[in-house]
Amino acid sequence: MNKKVNKKKFGGAKELIISISALFVVAIVAIAIVLSSIGGKSDEQTFLEEILTLQSRHPLTGEILLEDLKSLPQVFGVMIENNYEAWPLSGLDGAFLVIEAPVEANIPRFIAFFSEEATTEKIGPVRSARTYYLDWNDALNAVYAHVGGSPEALNLIAKEYKTIDLNQFWQSEYFWRENGTRYAPHNVFTSSELLVSALEKLDLGEPKYDVWKFTDDAPVEKPVSISVDFADGSVYDLSWEYQTQTNSYLRYQGSSVMKMEDGAKISANNVVVISTDMRVIDNEGRLSLLTVGAGDALIIQNGEMYLARWQKNERDERIKFYTADGYEISFNAGVTWIEVVSSLSQVSEIE
Repeated sequence: MNKKVNKKKFGGAKELIISISALFVVAIVAIAIVLSSIGGKSDEQTFLEEILTLQSRHPLTGEILLEDLKSLPQVFGVMIENNYEAWPLSGLDGAFLVIEAPVEANIPRFIAFFSEEATTEKIGPVRSARTYYLDWNDALNAVYAHVGGSPEALNLIAKEYKTIDLNQFWQSEYFWRENGTRYAPHNVFTSSELLVSALEKLDLGEPKYDVWKFTDDAPVEKPVSISVDFADGSVYDLSWEYQTQTNSYLRYQGSSVMKMEDGAKISANNVVVISTDMRVIDNEGRLSLLTVGAGDALIIQNGEMYLARWQKNERDERIKFYTADGYEISFNAGVTWIEVVSSLSQVSEIE
């Protein structure tokens, strides 16, 4: 595997590209306005309005909708471990957004976000809360599904934060344990159906969260892939390898394609790597990660990689990404994965 990083691609800001579909929409709008000014609604104008309707996008995935949603979908943030003793995992392929960061001993852990209309039958193993995941979860006003947590995280949930809590310790009816085939603490699972069923008891109002900008695919001619070194040796090192036919990235963990328990492969339409400050805070090796502020990021989409900036102004605000000259970056419709590292030097380009 060639780990030579292309520094030139990290150096400049990405040029803003107006997609063909966006130009198409602008042209349609202009034509519709002209037809409207003539008077009456012709068959052509009705047809144009129907095409415009197709440009409605899902607020979480950016996928085209036939009509706008009446309200924002409820989001569920599920803590999923990545300890090799828990493999194979389940359900990550059903998430629209996954954030991966290290916990104790540099073992990665995920917070996987599911929209309320997801139909994922098995998610897990579900593990315990950490403070920095709360900041990512609460930015989406998400129901936070976990099994216990660090003392600091549990105290923040109970006394300070407005996290919508779904803790298996107290709400076990929304989880199950697989005994016999797995052993604790790697045996707790949930499902989309169980998560949605918790909404009635939680009695929530309509969720409120900011949305990212989305655009259409614009693949480049000479795509690149990346590898990420989690500094553990090789067990948790990963790569995202570009798939030309789908303009997406297939995830490898170690040297193998990452597969779920049911055989599903993990792929993403956008991959982001952010660097942030990390420090050990107790004798157990628990970490503190800087989640509010700004820092360097790499955006990997359409087969290219370029340097950007991440920014999160408040704890419960969404993280967003900007070019060097301050333009908010748009993502391709579909699934996004965010990898959190202490330095972008942990990322290498695979040519």
